[in-house]
Amino acid sequence: MPSPEERNGRLVILGVAASDSHAVANHLIAQALRTRGFTVVNLGVCTPVAEFADACERHPTAEAVIIGSLNGHVHEDLADLPAAKESGRIGVPVLVGGNLSVGAAKDPAAARHLRALGVDHVLDSVHELFELLDELHTTRPARFLLPPVGAGHGR
Repeated sequence: MPSPEERNGRLVILGVAASDSHAVANHLIAQALRTRGFTVVNLGVCTPVAEFADACERHPTAEAVIIGSLNGHVHEDLADLPAAKESGRIGVPVLVGGNLSVGAAKDPAAARHLRALGVDHVLDSVHELFELLDELHTTRPARFLLPPVGAGHGR
């Protein structure tokens, strides 16, 4: 059962890809989300897909899974994402942002590869994140919307 905090607010699951130990951006994004009223389940750095899936199961009101990567190896780190989505363990939009390729040159195919793995949105900036979350919130299926704590059950 969702906690009162989850039921009264918006909740996202945040983490850094499995092979990536860059924590600063993760903490800054978590703080920015909290400032905007989100409950943030921050899984931290070096987070495998299975941990994101476990968090989705523990927090069924989550609006999205947000995965950051700075080392450019996110494609390899998300190899298990198709299975997690197919099994229903991750049933919310997956958003990925950060440095998505290795080296100074950006790989123009990086976003396409991530989408092929099941990533729903590839972001170029943190500002896109907030706009996208608001857009997703207004279009999310009614099955994800819970009444506020203390609301009647319609009995």
